[in-house]
Amino acid sequence: MASCLVPGDRLVRSVGPGGELQPEQLPRKLRAELEAALGKKHKGGDSPGGPARLVPFRLIRDLHQYLREKDSTLYLHELLEGSEIYLPEVVKPPRNPELVARLEKIKIQLANEEYKRITRNVTCQDSRHGEILGDLGKQVRSVKALVITIFNFIVTVAAAFVCTYLGSQYIFTEMASRILAALIVASVVGLAELYVMVRAMEGELGEI
Repeated sequence: MASCLVPGDRLVRSVGPGGELQPEQLPRKLRAELEAALGKKHKGGDSPGGPARLVPFRLIRDLHQYLREKDSTLYLHELLEGSEIYLPEVVKPPRNPELVARLEKIKIQLANEEYKRITRNVTCQDSRHGEILGDLGKQVRSVKALVITIFNFIVTVAAAFVCTYLGSQYIFTEMASRILAALIVASVVGLAELYVMVRAMEGELGEI
């Protein structure tokens, strides 16, 4: 969790001689802590990615409270220009070799159990292979019969429409009347075909 910030150049200069915080007459303790934090080199500053200085959030809050109490024209966000929140690198603890060995053993046991379960299912499926093929054949035949029935229905309705349309030319001279007559006849034929299909399906269901 972040608790410090890396001070920018403006905050560092403000505490030094002639800085922006000189006229503010900071309390001795607050000034001493700020100077110590800004002047002390952080232990991680020797590394290439480590910060050179760190300022705790507590000092920033104390400084902000003091500037507000004094009605200072110097604002904290101006002093923090260029500063960044310091997020320390999380160091992962080394893994326990005994725990790693135990986890590997558990993984092997689970893999063996999974293999046994899979092979057991395969054995059971082999015994039911013939039954499954029989059921599959029945389903294929049922689907085939349904497709043929639907195809016959479409062909019958289309044939009724075409025949009525062509035959009505001897009765009606207008195309709209011929089309209407063809639609009526096709609808009647379609309803009759549907009735026959439903009765046939009811008979099949009754046998099942």
